[in-house]
Amino acid sequence: MGSLLRLLWLTNLAMAQLESSSVEIITITGTTASLSGGEAPAATVPSDFEGSAIATSTLTSAISGTSSLNTTASSAQSEATYTRLVGGTRSSSVLSGNATATTSIAAPPVNTQPCNNYPELCNRKYSNITEVCAHNSPFVRQRNVASNQELTVTQQLDDGVRMLQGQAHYVNGTLYFCHTSCDLLNSGTVEDYLRTVTEWVAAHPFDVITILFGNYNWQDKDSDGNPLVTSRNFAKSIEASGLLPYIYQPPNTAMKLDDWPTLGELIISGKRVITFIDYNFNTKEVPYLLWEFYNMWETPFSPTSDNFTCEIQRPDGLAENRSREMMYMANHNLNVQISLAGLNLLIPNTAELNQTNGVNGSGSLGEMSTTCTDMWGRPPNFLLVDYYNYGSPMNGSVFEVAARANNVTYNRECCGKAASSGLNLQTPSSTYLALVVAMAAAAIL
Repeated sequence: MGSLLRLLWLTNLAMAQLESSSVEIITITGTTASLSGGEAPAATVPSDFEGSAIATSTLTSAISGTSSLNTTASSAQSEATYTRLVGGTRSSSVLSGNATATTSIAAPPVNTQPCNNYPELCNRKYSNITEVCAHNSPFVRQRNVASNQELTVTQQLDDGVRMLQGQAHYVNGTLYFCHTSCDLLNSGTVEDYLRTVTEWVAAHPFDVITILFGNYNWQDKDSDGNPLVTSRNFAKSIEASGLLPYIYQPPNTAMKLDDWPTLGELIISGKRVITFIDYNFNTKEVPYLLWEFYNMWETPFSPTSDNFTCEIQRPDGLAENRSREMMYMANHNLNVQISLAGLNLLIPNTAELNQTNGVNGSGSLGEMSTTCTDMWGRPPNFLLVDYYNYGSPMNGSVFEVAARANNVTYNRECCGKAASSGLNLQTPSSTYLALVVAMAAAAIL
């Protein structure tokens, strides 16, 4: 029976790679929606929302109530040499009576230490930088069609990814990173994943990263009718992983572009991780886990067409003047849709990855970045992609696109290791399709 289901799965996958015009999809939070009616659960904000102030004297555990100042975390000493990111001394003259005393000292140093891989970014606001986002970063499984990435989160960060996104499922009181169903792809607990991220953050003191948590169980209620899974559940995993001491707590729940600090300021403070959640936020109990849609908006998500557009999809109700004061994310992952055992699933269109993640050409990430920049007068803050290590004209082209948006020069090597044979970048041929269908039919008979 298991073999039969696998053959049926392959049949559906082959069909999906050849025909990707279906309109029923599974969104980032696992719900079914229509492409014509909006691809994601409703998220509505008042057009004139302002958020509320957050006390920032200490960052307090939402679980234990203790200050993070008393929390210890392991860290690795960087071997890189560097100059000061900000500050420096100045020459001055003091007039006293008939004499002038002058102190002459060297000019302030010029920074040579990269922040997020580029010295030019150190003095830029967090909200004035374009970074690559690994869509469903934890979903790394060889030969599993539900995967969205090929390389581990450590390698993703080493290669230059600076935003991590993942869909979390609440199972028997524990959060797991799973794709649509934990039976389909289970990448382990959120806590274990974040522990790995914490180790990387501790070892890279000049890097700022962003984490966006997807709450799959956003609709579920407890026995009293209250949301079952909220920021508080994620806080348990965050704090148990050791990540809390590195998290930046903004002064406001809804940050405008000019409100954010520079990368250099975040680095000097040691608070180099910014966290967001898409649904069921509770900044009263967990102030450091911000609601995504008070702070950024998104372009249409999970398209099955390579006509990537730059209008606002989420949240609803956002006034245009306010949208221009917020960060935004360009969703640029091309999918095909398959149906199996009553499930409608979106999986990456691996046949088109090189073009989708490319610098130039129709349907490319570079084209979308340019289109959005022209439309909104500034580049996207985050470029969400699948299998970031593929692209054209070279692997790492997604980082080239981000570098161009940031007006810096990309000169790094990518990505981690050679692309493995576990990912098939070819569209199944009609011969292959016929063979799979025939095998499935034979198994049924």
